Amino acid sequence: MKLIIHDLTQEQAQKWLPSGKEVKKITDRGVIQSCIGCFGCWVKTPGACILKDHYEDMGEKMARADELIIVSECVYGGYSPFVKTVMDRSISYLHPYFVIKNGEMHHRRRYKKDLTMRVYFYGEGLGEAEKQLARSVVEANALNYYADVKAVEFAERLEDLEVSKDENGTD
Repeated sequence: MKLIIHDLTQEQAQKWLPSGKEVKKITDRGVIQSCIGCFGCWVKTPGACILKDHYEDMGEKMARADELIIVSECVYGGYSPFVKTVMDRSISYLHPYFVIKNGEMHHRRRYKKDLTMRVYFYGEGLGEAEKQLARSVVEANALNYYADVKAVEFAERLEDLEVSKDENGTD
């Protein structure tokens, strides 16, 4: 399954994002609570966020996905506020315990699976420094989520992004 986290309007999503039975889209429903760092998703309700809204099961949704696709406006070298909040709320995808990876401390995986990531940023006037910072954010997320980055692409306008339109990854 493809899990698509995006900050597009419903109209934009219908036009540019893949669809089908093997696609799950995470969209802004108007109210998303920010992660409060309470560790409830690790201690009180392992694998599920204690904040009750439409995003409490993001870790589980990521566990069911084979591919994570993110479409986001590039904001100061990172994700838009909505997409960043969804990513923060996905921490239950991991265990609270630590392991050393590449000489750095990271959370241990909760699910034994391979996940790929494709990230599409859009925004006017993106300089090379901002693009490099965004690539670094994606690589850090991939390292933390035990994912393989397949693409990080940038476009001045949303209309210029080449996001595949069906569940098979073809246009």
